[in-house]
Amino acid sequence: MVVVNWNRKDLLRACLRSLAAQADVRFETIVVDNGSSDGSAEMAEEEFRVRVIRNRENRGFCAANNQGIAAAQGDFLALLNNDAEAAPGWLAALLEACNRRPDVGMAAGKVLVWEDPGRIDKAGHAIWPDGQNRGRGSGALDRGQFDREEEVLWPDGCACMYRREMIGRIGGFDEDFFAYGDDAELGLRARIAGWACIYTPRAVARHHRGSTLGKDSARRLTLIERNRVLLALKLFPWSLLWLNPFYAAARLAAGAWAAVRGEGDTAYFAGPRGKLAMAWALVRGDLEALPLAPRMLRKRREVNRLRRLSPGEVRRLILANRVPLRETV
Repeated sequence: MVVVNWNRKDLLRACLRSLAAQADVRFETIVVDNGSSDGSAEMAEEEFRVRVIRNRENRGFCAANNQGIAAAQGDFLALLNNDAEAAPGWLAALLEACNRRPDVGMAAGKVLVWEDPGRIDKAGHAIWPDGQNRGRGSGALDRGQFDREEEVLWPDGCACMYRREMIGRIGGFDEDFFAYGDDAELGLRARIAGWACIYTPRAVARHHRGSTLGKDSARRLTLIERNRVLLALKLFPWSLLWLNPFYAAARLAAGAWAAVRGEGDTAYFAGPRGKLAMAWALVRGDLEALPLAPRMLRKRREVNRLRRLSPGEVRRLILANRVPLRETV
């Protein structure tokens, strides 16, 4: 059990309290602290007696999770964000889902919005064909539409489980991503390598959305846009990569229309200055992706050595799990 933390003492306490209440499964908890200054690392050690790996600086979600994964002992590796809380049967349900088939390398659960637990945060993931990924059912009322165990594209890294054997074969999180979109990159890489992902509605967690940097953070938007481009360059088949600008233009047009109506994520960037800041954040993300593009293209060769799905099969997988355009904004 790996929990990455950065300056969220009260949220971390609630997260660890939920883990202490897990039933019917044995596990260890490792907190990887990214240079917190609020005493959260000390709190985890003193109040919960868990192992804490302390970084002197914020190394990001990817590097910190890789540290925790390397230190963990089990055959299965669960991740829970410090801003998430798990229901008592969450961990046992994920483990049971992973044990159903040997090709299941990932398990996703039903993640609800902490402030409104009758609403879905994500139930596995979907993707728009330009690389922008989105939680399946994000923002929808929970009316039982996600109460069936089924295969999904990949899990959200805020509350999930990975098989150690899978990580050992394909590698962990790509640390070039730092944060945001990293779980999508790992998940799609795993699917290309032939691993499956199972969603189980019995694994329930609640998540404070956007609490790390804030929903109105321009830096958050920059990282999301940068990593969208990097993911596509690294993992998309060429037949889909050539169409990336057209899919991106359609998504941006939908976002612009949502901005006119004051809907979607654009609502967190109020007024003309807010919309300008949002636009610049996206441009900056594209600019930051440019120097990393050659490295991502080199990594395509590494992915090819893991490949079990053909480029055509990957294209069909992405399109079959396409998020509706109206839900990308």
